Amino acid sequence: MYSFEYHRPDSVQAATALRTQGDDAIYLAGGQTLIPTLKQRLASPSDVIDLARVAGLRGIQVANGRVAIGAMTTHGEVASSAEVKRAIPALAFLAGEIGDAQVRNRGTIGGSVANSDPAADYPAAVIGLGATIQTHRRAIAAEAYFKDLFETALEAGELIRAIEFPIPKRAAYRKFPNPASRYAVVGVFVADFDGKIRVGVTGAGPCAFRATELEAALARKLDPASVDSVEIEYDRFNSDMHASAEYRANLVRVMAKRAVADLLGR
Repeated sequence: MYSFEYHRPDSVQAATALRTQGDDAIYLAGGQTLIPTLKQRLASPSDVIDLARVAGLRGIQVANGRVAIGAMTTHGEVASSAEVKRAIPALAFLAGEIGDAQVRNRGTIGGSVANSDPAADYPAAVIGLGATIQTHRRAIAAEAYFKDLFETALEAGELIRAIEFPIPKRAAYRKFPNPASRYAVVGVFVADFDGKIRVGVTGAGPCAFRATELEAALARKLDPASVDSVEIEYDRFNSDMHASAEYRANLVRVMAKRAVADLLGR
């Protein structure tokens, strides 16, 4: 690990000021990606800005048809939240499927979404629910947020404050997990907004994406069998030691069918 200056600000203003002042400063949320990266000397920031004490970045609020989750809220808190379980049970389920207990008690929703890991779970829900990423500067719609592998619409120094999820009529999430890391080899989130269907996919491509062809087929008939009529294009899908691009395309189909079955209570 390379040397760096360590900071623990107590406000968004102080944190963003430190980020601007540092030559190559970086935010630290739960540290589930950053700490291993630093230990392996794959990054050498000038300053690490720990967000753990920043006021107003943690907590869950349900109001006006939306669930707002502070960026520093842990996966475990989302998974166990009675409010989330009532409003969007599939989101609580998704959070409970992330990693293991240790990861869920340290990792944060903001850190996960900011990192845009291609196999992370939350991005599927962000896309599938049409969430809004609230930063200290602006609001970013889900479709405009994920850009590519570990790349988002966040500008230099921009800090996520919260993520707001519209509450659907019903929703479901299914993933094929890596047996060691529990990352999603492929994960599919399906949401029904009174007949308007949204489908978010993670793990398959360089970043999470909206599966509009699946949405159209499910809008015509909300049934697992409707997925069979959709051709899954996999030209830009990931291909690695865990699964080929073609295999991931098949997993998208299988996980989508399972998610729809869950959504329908079958």
